[in-house]
Amino acid sequence: MPGSPLRLALWSVAALLACAGFVALGNWQVHRLAWKLDLIARVERRLQAPVVDAPGRAQWPGLNAADNEYTRLCIDGSFLHERETLVQAVTRLGAGDWVLTPLRSAAGDLVLINRGFVPPEQRAPAARAAGQVPGTVRVCGLLRPSEPRGGFLRRNDAAAGHWYSRDVAAIAAARGLPAADVAPYFIDADASPNPGGWPVGGLTVVRFHNSHLAYAITWYALALMVAGAAAIVGRHEWRLRRPGAVLKY
Repeated sequence: MPGSPLRLALWSVAALLACAGFVALGNWQVHRLAWKLDLIARVERRLQAPVVDAPGRAQWPGLNAADNEYTRLCIDGSFLHERETLVQAVTRLGAGDWVLTPLRSAAGDLVLINRGFVPPEQRAPAARAAGQVPGTVRVCGLLRPSEPRGGFLRRNDAAAGHWYSRDVAAIAAARGLPAADVAPYFIDADASPNPGGWPVGGLTVVRFHNSHLAYAITWYALALMVAGAAAIVGRHEWRLRRPGAVLKY
């Protein structure tokens, strides 16, 4: 028996909206794919580019993640080891902490250096005294933007000394560093070995999850399935409404 006109109209509208929604989601994933491929290409160019000097304070206002993250750079200065901060980390070496230490340049700029990873037994500075290098040092690595607010489902607790993200401004404030002198980025140190072996640098993971093409295909496939189902229902209703159609029960 043919369906009622109202029911068919509601079903048609629902199918049209679902199909349009799936197509829109597919188009959005295509745009995301183009953005992700461009991002990967830009980062690859930065990783292959020559090393540059770390941006000084005159350049700080113009820095942003889109244009500057993962730039290879070097800076000379001296570590303020007494103001280091441990930030919880999980790396290919296991669970432990990043060691973030302020470095003061000759110009007076303060840049947080992620010197690398230490396991739990090396958290105390005394356990890695050889790595607390005095005097002027040269640090090379990758420019990274600040990570405000905390880690996944865990907020930084400065008062308790619990850090889950490398929030430059919050760490600087907790360590009593003058805000005007602190760079708005930190540097992930490269794999150059530290005396005593700790911290271990060069553990930055430069990898971008890219499943946008698969998602786009999935959404477009769902749109085709809805369109196909609508065509089948429409054809069935058309046959039932033809003159002389035989209804079977």
